[in-house]
Amino acid sequence: MAGNVNVGQVRNKQVLLKEFVSGFPKDSDMLFTTSSVNLKLPEGSNGVLVKNLYLSCDPYMRGRMSIPLFTSYVDSFQPGSPISGLGVSKVIDSRNQNFREGDLVWGLTGWEEYSVISSTESMFKIQHTDLPLSYYTGILGMPGMTAYAGFYEICTPKKGETVFVSAASGAVGQLVGQFAKLMGCYVVGSAGSQEKVDLLKSKFEFDEAFNYKEETNLDAALKRYFPEGIDIYFENVGGNMLDAVLLNMRIHGRIAVCGMISQYNLDHPEGMHNLMHLVIKRIRMEGFLVNDHFHLYPKFLEMVIPLIKEGKIVYVEDTVEGIENAPSALIGLFHGRNVGKQVVVVDPL
Repeated sequence: MAGNVNVGQVRNKQVLLKEFVSGFPKDSDMLFTTSSVNLKLPEGSNGVLVKNLYLSCDPYMRGRMSIPLFTSYVDSFQPGSPISGLGVSKVIDSRNQNFREGDLVWGLTGWEEYSVISSTESMFKIQHTDLPLSYYTGILGMPGMTAYAGFYEICTPKKGETVFVSAASGAVGQLVGQFAKLMGCYVVGSAGSQEKVDLLKSKFEFDEAFNYKEETNLDAALKRYFPEGIDIYFENVGGNMLDAVLLNMRIHGRIAVCGMISQYNLDHPEGMHNLMHLVIKRIRMEGFLVNDHFHLYPKFLEMVIPLIKEGKIVYVEDTVEGIENAPSALIGLFHGRNVGKQVVVVDPL
């Protein structure tokens, strides 16, 4: 970590939400500012003070930038307050018996250099420090658990099945595809650039991949890659892609609904036309939240860490340096600018 931390008031760079957002978020919707923080917690508190090392940019954060149109699983950000999200941090001071000074943790934190976390239920101690700490924003954190729970628990895969993954080069999709290949499945992914398509086939070893932006007819594209239909669809996109997939699912197919990034910035979400195929083909389509599956986290780590160390799973990160660049990094998710997991480096160890 850069420099030594002295007790007392120190500068605290922060990213605030200026006001609720409509449509695609812009840099001007967020404010980069500086406040101060005391490096010793007051007597009687039960929280921890952390120094943030890495911050995670995730698509679900877009929904927190608006007044929710429906009951959501996570609260909106408050204008004038720091944005919050997942991150990797080091404990600077603790009044909580479960955490000690010097512990490395990952979980919900503020978009700032230092955060006081009073609710520690969503904080996990990092036990395996022989892998990059930034991985706990991705493959060893929430995205990794999302891929694991969605694929193995929701999709119940079998060897030899056909698997389609949308947004396949992202933090979750790249892992789902690799899990499927390890199962002996035939795997196809879609992405938004030729660079990402090449990455899916060369690095992640998908059987096939295509650029959805170059396809004028998604139904025809899917029939080209899945002439006998799709057994499993890992849904990250929604909209026209989901509608086309429904036409191409096989009988008793499974769809794990992880997210619908194509709809997040629309004032009026797109309607669906092919839902009757759920009935005709007896398809099971299930939405899920990773929070419901964190009891499997130790089992997940037991499986994935050896795979990483043996080189059987690879992971790609897209990093930006400096918290002042966090807003543009987050916005880039919704324009497809990131290649792999988007991470903001605040102050690496």
